[in-house]
Amino acid sequence: MAVKIRLKRMGAKKSPFYRVVVADSRAPRDGRFIEEIGTYNPLKNPIEFNVDQEAALKWMLDGAKPSDTVRNLFSKAGLMEQLHNAKNGK
Repeated sequence: MAVKIRLKRMGAKKSPFYRVVVADSRAPRDGRFIEEIGTYNPLKNPIEFNVDQEAALKWMLDGAKPSDTVRNLFSKAGLMEQLHNAKNGK
């Protein structure tokens, strides 16, 4: 089973709000997911991004691949650097 960390769209038309979820890659975008690990609100100024860093690191160390957008958000939050350090034993 290929597991992805991706965004699930919520909110009304023209005012998106996203949840960061861990899901099977075969599941629909807004469908079934394994675990919700955070939120992302692009309409706030500054952008509001909250994530459970421990859960995200655990899933990525277990093999979950973040989508491109989630990878960029994780990089800005410093999670990709933590993942790199954890993999290299620093």
